[in-house]
Amino acid sequence: MKRNEILKMAGIALWFVFLTFPIMVIKVRVTDQVIVWRWHNMFYIGFGTFFGGLLWRFALLRRKATRKGAASKVLGYVEKTGLPVLFRTVRTKITERRNRRFLYVALMVFVIVYPLVFSLYQTNIMTSALIYVVLALGLNIVIGLGGMLHLGYIAFYAVGAYTYGILYRSFGIGFWVALPIGAVLATLVGVLLALPVLRLRGDYLAIVTLGFAEIVRIVLNNSGSVTGGPQGIGGIPRPGFFGIEMRLAAATTYTYYIIVAAVLLTIFVVWRFENSRLGRALVAMGEDDIAAEAMGIDLTKTKVIAFALGSLWAGIGGVIFASRTTFINPGSFTIWQSVIVLSCVVLGGMGSIPGAIVGALGLILLPEYLRAFSDYRMLMFGAILVIMMVFRPGGLIQKKRKAYTFPTEEEALS
Repeated sequence: MKRNEILKMAGIALWFVFLTFPIMVIKVRVTDQVIVWRWHNMFYIGFGTFFGGLLWRFALLRRKATRKGAASKVLGYVEKTGLPVLFRTVRTKITERRNRRFLYVALMVFVIVYPLVFSLYQTNIMTSALIYVVLALGLNIVIGLGGMLHLGYIAFYAVGAYTYGILYRSFGIGFWVALPIGAVLATLVGVLLALPVLRLRGDYLAIVTLGFAEIVRIVLNNSGSVTGGPQGIGGIPRPGFFGIEMRLAAATTYTYYIIVAAVLLTIFVVWRFENSRLGRALVAMGEDDIAAEAMGIDLTKTKVIAFALGSLWAGIGGVIFASRTTFINPGSFTIWQSVIVLSCVVLGGMGSIPGAIVGALGLILLPEYLRAFSDYRMLMFGAILVIMMVFRPGGLIQKKRKAYTFPTEEEALS
């Protein structure tokens, strides 16, 4: 790293200290009419920005040098230590069918015993994360496979939640009856949205879906006689089990197992859809809709089915969310929630089912486990996301396209 780069980073650190001086250094106690000077914060910000910037710059230079092949010494050391052989061996062991089955069984055992081992608070957090897994997998159909930028996905989530709340308050309908009704209504709303946006793509589609989500939120906020307005709907019952009364801990565990079953069903359906004829048509449309249409793919039918299937899982997630919180209001379905679901798909890996799962779990669980850092947890969370997007722009688990290999003449003859 050159000297001028170090001096430039020092100047940036001083400028950042100057900008944050009124906020981080000066503290006014209005009641006592006293000004508290927190000079230590100034040094923390200055040194943190300086060394953090140097570390960031060093990481970028090292990445660039690695790409150009200038890191031969490091690579030579890695080869000598046998790390590549170790990594290949571990990867081979994992990809073996016998070992994969063992990992799946171990994962299922961990999922089943999770609420029995961890506290009620941890179970609640995991339930919220799994709800976002369902949402991310549903949105992955529209964005990851179809390549359609959808920013109003949370509207269908709200439709499912309010379907359960309104049906219970007005007709006394329980969770298990409201679950398919909420899914069907969210699907119908998805079809109604898909029809007027069939010819839109890119930024225009994103703007229209964003406006649709805001329209749904405003309607829920202003329809006080039906939705309760800003006060929302409270007293929504948790899922029942043949009329058995359950306390809070038992009801939370029961809801956790319900969302686990919903996640497994979502994974199975999305996986089957992705490998179906319609799923391949959706992937082809996402890559090049003109070429797909020239090959005989019905774009109208494909887009409508993609919107409908994606909305279905949002409606299911909304019903489970309403039963978990027992209270809903329009503030729970803002544009920010759509951005979070979209971030889960993008960070995990667009079009990748494991990527959507890992992205949703990481994006929801990470801020909760960073609470130990108090006011700096969101700053650290943002820094982690930026670092990940710089060094892993394709997502944590990128989707691998299936490649068909044809045997050569010698292999065919042998």
